[in-house]
Amino acid sequence: MQKTNIFTPVLIGGCLILLIGFGIRASFGVFQIPVAEEFGWPRAEFSLAIAIQNLAWGIGQPLFGAFAEKFGDRRAILLGALVYAAGLALTAFATTPLGHQALSVLIGFGVAGTGFGVVLAVVGRASSDEHRSMSLGIATAAGSAGQVVGPPFAEMLLGVMNWSGVFLVFAAIILLVILVLPLMRTPAMADAGSLEESMGEILRRAFRDPSYSLIFVGFFSCGYQLGFITAHFPAFVTEVCGPIDPGSILSGLGISTTSQLGALSIALIGAANIAGTLAAGWLGKRFTKKYLLAGIYFARTIVAAWFIIVPMTPATVIIFSIMMGALWLATVPLTSGLVGYIYGLRYMGTLYGIVFFSHQLGAFIGVWLGGELYDLYGNYTLVWWVGVGVGLFSAIVHLPIRELPLARGRVGTA
Repeated sequence: MQKTNIFTPVLIGGCLILLIGFGIRASFGVFQIPVAEEFGWPRAEFSLAIAIQNLAWGIGQPLFGAFAEKFGDRRAILLGALVYAAGLALTAFATTPLGHQALSVLIGFGVAGTGFGVVLAVVGRASSDEHRSMSLGIATAAGSAGQVVGPPFAEMLLGVMNWSGVFLVFAAIILLVILVLPLMRTPAMADAGSLEESMGEILRRAFRDPSYSLIFVGFFSCGYQLGFITAHFPAFVTEVCGPIDPGSILSGLGISTTSQLGALSIALIGAANIAGTLAAGWLGKRFTKKYLLAGIYFARTIVAAWFIIVPMTPATVIIFSIMMGALWLATVPLTSGLVGYIYGLRYMGTLYGIVFFSHQLGAFIGVWLGGELYDLYGNYTLVWWVGVGVGLFSAIVHLPIRELPLARGRVGTA
């Protein structure tokens, strides 16, 4: 039997799109302090803008998934890139909290159009059964690679220009996605009439299936933890971490301030997550996905609890970043693969997009609550403990999922 090549043009193109889009997306936490200091805003104002961005991303994900399935994947990605660029460029000139928060809707929709929901669905359909789980892991890892370079790149740009100039640079960079679109060629879609009828049927059956509800609920904590850490961790490290020893390895690498350490921590999470997502993709082909997901959420709970109990030092920040990074987006290829396996690949973009809304609702809560409780108590302790609780809840929720293809008419208890 002839083996198929895993590195198809669609996979390569999808990786490039996720690399660019998530490199920018992962950088917003770096702007927490510069924006607040320029305008004299409390932490909650810019936090709310990032939270709204996450919520808009969640709302936009199933919409872009359905758009891609009706009108074509490349058109959906092109629209997402244009909206993303417009949101970034307009935000560069916003001078009020309301302006930032309103324009975050555009950025969130742009992330949805160029993010996991659309791209993973394309990659999943273009992959063979043999390579699908690993392909989803590789594409997710590409988003992590963007996280490695994005925050340090933003920090570097902030050294030579103000935050608004960086937003304009990012607006130009996201348009590079257009150059990648020729690689994203997939088989022709069904006609709109049959698509609408078929989509309605699969949605009805999925919504009646308790397993789909459990996947939806379980993805909430992933968004909460990722949203909070991405938006607040750089500022958290900058303000709370102990000083960096001039004779340490970090100092030798050019990391002399806690602000630089905060940006580095996000990059380290992304670097460790490359290995984590590739491992998740490899394991997802060989083991039951729901048990892998439960294990990841439980491990996150342990790591987060340890970090907030021990004193924060540069060493614990590095250790936490690597351990959490290994678990960071490992849930994405497994969750998207679980949706595709149970409910089929034809409408995976829409079905995964709806599940992803729960993820982004969690991200909204994590980012917004982080800013609100910081302004109220002057620290993030309570937000961390909430994250520990919801992580443990998600570990338990995944266990009853019925991991079997949903045959026509088969809707039973999970």
